[in-house]
Amino acid sequence: AAEDGSLTPEQAKRFQDDGFLVLPDYASATQVRAMLARADQLLDAFDPATVPRSVFSTVDQKRTSDAYFLDSGNHVSFFFEEDAFDETTSELRQPKALSVNKLGHALHDLDPTFRAFSRSKKIARTLRTLGMRDPTPVQSMYIFKQPGIGGEVTPHQDSTFLHTTPRTCAGVWVALEDCTKANGCLWALRASHKEGVHRRMVLAPEAERPDAGTPGWRGNVTFEGEYPTFDLAAFEPLETKAGTMVLLHGENVHYSAPNKSDASRHAYSVHFVEADATWDERNWLQRREDFPFVRLGDGEE
Repeated sequence: AAEDGSLTPEQAKRFQDDGFLVLPDYASATQVRAMLARADQLLDAFDPATVPRSVFSTVDQKRTSDAYFLDSGNHVSFFFEEDAFDETTSELRQPKALSVNKLGHALHDLDPTFRAFSRSKKIARTLRTLGMRDPTPVQSMYIFKQPGIGGEVTPHQDSTFLHTTPRTCAGVWVALEDCTKANGCLWALRASHKEGVHRRMVLAPEAERPDAGTPGWRGNVTFEGEYPTFDLAAFEPLETKAGTMVLLHGENVHYSAPNKSDASRHAYSVHFVEADATWDERNWLQRREDFPFVRLGDGEE
């Protein structure tokens, strides 16, 4: 990308053809350091005893969904790795800093450091030259991909979770550390975005909600449709240096393997939709009336 974030017509076409686009050296070293340091600060201040043991899982989100997860679009929330706790003692197996899977899902609005990056004029220029007319950030995540424990993220499409009519989801994913096959880099399936959305995660109908009526409860989720069996050999590894941005079409199929190395793989991602698209009322992420989505516009200084 150009210094101001502009994409060339050729880059925009490559994104439309492939469903993803890799942009090396997009985030500056200063921005990368700031986001790494801010995540450390948030983690240092976090007391695991103050929140439910919410676990993030793309394998079985139905089982692990709870009120804390479902309200996280309105907060900066903390999610543990699936193997973080010793089931016999209920204690963390490793130090807190090595047990959290991610932070989410309103960093782009609530945290000054992540807001500055997510709502920058550069991001706005990138998305507009990509072809978006009025991009609006709706979800953000800081992903730790911890050494040795960083969980698998199975093949999925972002539009499974963030659905609009018409479909307009686009993801911005930024490597904050070098990402390799050893520490769980992204793998993308070229042109897979041309086959529509295979599966959707939605709030379950009321009759299927086992905890209905519990204080603070917002409804469990259920899935509609199934992903086909993907040939993992057809995916391409996106090994990236810190500062690289990967743009992902909402229907692109991508995954990351478990991190079995001794090096972490920190990354930050934000998802955008068109402001005039209809946000599905069955999406798991629903903002409070007093905390609506805010358009990106031309970006902030």
